[in-house]
Amino acid sequence: MNVLLLRFGELYLKGNNRYIFEQQLINNIKSKLSGENFKFEKTFGRYVISEYDKSREKFIIEKLRQVFGLYSLSPAMEVEAIIQKIEEAAKNVNLSCGNTFKVAVKRADKRFPITSMELAKELGGVILEKNPEAKVDLYDPQFVFNVDIRLNGKAYIYTEIIKCQGGLPLGSAGKGLLLLSGGIDSPVAGYLMAKRGLVFDALHFHSYPYTSEQAKDKVLELTKKLTNYVGDVNLHIISFTKVQESIHMNCSSEYMITIMRRIMMRIAEKICEKNNLQSIITGESLGQVASQTMQSMTVTGQVVKTLPIFRPCIAMDKEEIMAIAKQLETYEISILPYEDCCTVFLPKNPVIKPTIEKVLKEEAKINVEKLVEECLANEELIQIKRA
Repeated sequence: MNVLLLRFGELYLKGNNRYIFEQQLINNIKSKLSGENFKFEKTFGRYVISEYDKSREKFIIEKLRQVFGLYSLSPAMEVEAIIQKIEEAAKNVNLSCGNTFKVAVKRADKRFPITSMELAKELGGVILEKNPEAKVDLYDPQFVFNVDIRLNGKAYIYTEIIKCQGGLPLGSAGKGLLLLSGGIDSPVAGYLMAKRGLVFDALHFHSYPYTSEQAKDKVLELTKKLTNYVGDVNLHIISFTKVQESIHMNCSSEYMITIMRRIMMRIAEKICEKNNLQSIITGESLGQVASQTMQSMTVTGQVVKTLPIFRPCIAMDKEEIMAIAKQLETYEISILPYEDCCTVFLPKNPVIKPTIEKVLKEEAKINVEKLVEECLANEELIQIKRA
């Protein structure tokens, strides 16, 4: 019988509460495949999907590859864990002349009558008898015949191991709020936190008419791409035009970005409080721009009193971030030439080592509390459904 053999990763490390993480993962798998007909079976250390439409196998695999918590999967043949049945499967292996191969056996069920090494030798002989021109290569084979003997009395035979997302099941680590610009970094930050089990809403600031409707549309498209991995997303949109105009008219230009980001953080914290979100996520990478120096992040983060700020890209360079963005298919959207609000009134020489004393002096020139209240009063909420 054709099946898909699913493996999970670091759930092995969980103790007495492992069942909570595992149940979340199972729920996520079933949700991801909603609309498909299939049978799901749990066996120790593995999940098995069977009785699915073989013509849709490629589509199902791509969906499963997006599920956080799954480490890898394999299209496999399920047979009874009996030596003769496994040998029959080995007889169906066809290798071209000169192909090299090896047999790898995992024996989770120690009741199986012979050892993994003995079975591997036995199956190698069967394959060589059917393919006399093939050669055994234990170190760098072209072809690996894998046999996984499980505790459910079944053996799974496969030649392909497809890498999945890994991490922890989505929904196992609480909820957060992603500050989502139109750039490359913030979608990657959301993905990385989701990989640690965090579900999130997203928050975008726009500055119409200084930024175009296309800039807003770009963020909608980025969010849709993220839903492939994180499910439905509530996107909070805040008009930031009045805030930026007020800072521009009243404050020192070199401190404009710092003050702007502090107000963004205040608004983010308020939205978290209102929506029962327990963290703020940003795409900041240490030293990438003036607002992402250690001093700048200290000053901007200081206004958040009750929540952690997660910066998963903090130690990554731009090439690493871009590589993940391309994997997520957000990169080409992010580089579209529609600027976000962070580029409006951009100062020529933004301060890179702000001090809290100077920032407070500059902030005193504007009514921060009133500006925050006005932004929140005009919040727009868009629900982006899973793609």
